[in-house]
Amino acid sequence: MTVVEAGAALPGGTSAGPPELIETEVLGTPVSVLVAHAPRPRAVVYALHGGGSGKEYFDHPLAPSLSLLRLGPALGFTVVAPDRPGYVPDDGASSMPAQRRTDLLYAVLDTALGDRERGAGVLLLAHSMGCISGIRMAADDRGADLLGLDFSGTGLRWARAVHEATAAGDGRVGGSDLGRLIWGHEELYPPGSRRAVRPATPGAASEGTDIDGWHAELPRAAARVRIPTRYVLAEHEAWWEGGREALAEVAALFTAAPLVETAIEAGAGHNISLGWTARAYHLRVLAFAEQCIARRAAAGTASGAR
Repeated sequence: MTVVEAGAALPGGTSAGPPELIETEVLGTPVSVLVAHAPRPRAVVYALHGGGSGKEYFDHPLAPSLSLLRLGPALGFTVVAPDRPGYVPDDGASSMPAQRRTDLLYAVLDTALGDRERGAGVLLLAHSMGCISGIRMAADDRGADLLGLDFSGTGLRWARAVHEATAAGDGRVGGSDLGRLIWGHEELYPPGSRRAVRPATPGAASEGTDIDGWHAELPRAAARVRIPTRYVLAEHEAWWEGGREALAEVAALFTAAPLVETAIEAGAGHNISLGWTARAYHLRVLAFAEQCIARRAAAGTASGAR
């Protein structure tokens, strides 16, 4: 296992140190993970990036003050952000079945944390294409032990502009026009953000199959999620159908979750963790984690009283 420092600490006197870069093998697969430890964590945030980016999505290379990996430890949360399967060279994820990828992500979390404290548990945070992995993890039998699920940048239907863009070309998801739709207006992000988070590899070919079947898989997977859940869409979301009706439609799928919250992130584009509003968004993620901690503590007290 190779462990090296990555990046610099937050400006302004924040005590959180830089995240560690861990490169190792898990289940015979090369993996790369950024980890930012809190000394005595209240909980762990396991953050899964979307398509067209890597683990650096949660540690903005150009604006450290927007980084979840810097903010989390400063507020008492350990943050673990891996490159998802398909985003590490030669990891073989293109031919890896979905269940194998789920098993790998759980194993990566255990490897990255080792025997370190986890506090009250693990909050799963997922973005865009990472929501497929994240919701699959939450729907798995092991998901019942998670502290909660917080996901953003997905839905049941693409926005009309995406359908128009694919129809105008060869129907593939890709190209400069679709990239522009994913990001939205450039002024929503620090200059150069789009170039700064390009992954070492373009992602697994299986992601195309995943997204093609997501509208059918999401309702089935959502119904198996049994933990507190929060679903967020950016105000300027351009890839998925946005607005309150779309939020409510997706939230209604999580029939087994004890709590489902929804939110529209004001002033944000699709890539919420890279925009100017990222710090505000990450604070709300950690606030949801605090609520999940309180719910777990209350449930334990009630159980003990019986």
